[in-house]
Amino acid sequence: MKYRREASLIVLVGALSFLATLFDASFVPANAIDILINSIPTMIISCGVMLVIITGEIDISVGSLLGLLAATLALLSSTAEPGLGIHPYLAIAIVLTVGTLIGLGTGCLVVYGRVPSIIATLGLLIALDGAQDWLMGGGDIKHFPQELRYLGTGTTIPINLILTILVVAGTGLLCHKTALGRRIYAVGSNPSAARLAGISVTTTKLFVFALTGMLTAIAAILWVAKLGNVSTSTGAGLELKVVTCVVVGGVSIRGGRGRILGVVLAVILITMIRTVLNFMDLGSEAVKWQRAIEGVMILVAVTSDHFTQRNQPGGKS
Repeated sequence: MKYRREASLIVLVGALSFLATLFDASFVPANAIDILINSIPTMIISCGVMLVIITGEIDISVGSLLGLLAATLALLSSTAEPGLGIHPYLAIAIVLTVGTLIGLGTGCLVVYGRVPSIIATLGLLIALDGAQDWLMGGGDIKHFPQELRYLGTGTTIPINLILTILVVAGTGLLCHKTALGRRIYAVGSNPSAARLAGISVTTTKLFVFALTGMLTAIAAILWVAKLGNVSTSTGAGLELKVVTCVVVGGVSIRGGRGRILGVVLAVILITMIRTVLNFMDLGSEAVKWQRAIEGVMILVAVTSDHFTQRNQPGGKS
């Protein structure tokens, strides 16, 4: 069945919704929009990390990158000390540029420096964490101009949700309706065959890393716009959540396979799990349960992917 993973995720979302209604019949209609809003940073970044993993690489630095970019935006646009108070649209342009360049730099380490992507992005994660702490000086930054906050709080239909839908739709079109998307899948499926077919593996991987950096910048902007506060813990642990969503969503960790629909459903499911656990009044235990559930989910997804590929014609035993 072509959409078996997506069908399984829909069943899990439905089962979790039913479980929540046992505690409160109004849980789903009352929390549906909040669940979508809370999933926005993960959803946007997952679109980029999905493409990276499809090419056979991985990026585990996106949580730290979001934290650094959020801190950068906060320092540039905040109207209170230590903020510089520059125009928010200029600050946004700078953050988008910085995010894209850092993503491109990560790609250069991988494709030109021949550094395994897991090592390159692990080192970057540590470096970006340190840079964020240095920028923040150990304190929180607040007091952002209304033009920036409007992206996260303005209008009846939230702007950040509209932007997220556009990012998801654009990623789907890129993957399934463009020649570039076909090249991305080809690179992940068989890099040697892709080269023989005239596809530039180097350019393709640089593109997906740069795109992931830009999408992380968009997520950071919307994070700051929604919460109106940046701390040294901003973005902490987000990279593991993103990778979990991508893998649980059916993207093969070996590359070459995956669909945006599965990733979207996985993001919604994992965000729902956190919301339901909080709703069950578990206190500090909710985080422990969430991590345990996510760990089991990623192990099941990777194991399932392994056996699926092994049992396919030409699969490795």
